[in-house]
Amino acid sequence: MTAGRVDASSAARFTAEILGLPEPRVSGFFHVLLLADEATLDYAELPPSMEFHGHHVAFLVSDAEFDAILARIRERGVAHWADPRKSQPGQINHLHGGRGVYFDDPEGNHLECITAPYTLE
Repeated sequence: MTAGRVDASSAARFTAEILGLPEPRVSGFFHVLLLADEATLDYAELPPSMEFHGHHVAFLVSDAEFDAILARIRERGVAHWADPRKSQPGQINHLHGGRGVYFDDPEGNHLECITAPYTLE
């Protein structure tokens, strides 16, 4: 996935720090986060004049990873919610037999961490 931002470096560093990932790598105008199974999240540097609306990205993580991520969110005072509409601030959810949390990176991308995959209803 590619998320375009004016300050790709800041957004990529923030996401790496919160998720406990290695520092982003720079490749051309991309700031690349290395995820599991060779997947990447690429933040592209865009000019301020280029209109862009943020993305939603969900990460399936283990319970231990979730605990560490939530601790980093709270330590940094990052606003977070139990729901995507941001109506339950400071809370987590317990959907699909797991736990989940939503938060935004500094560039407005809506990030989510969950410990159980979504189920089809």
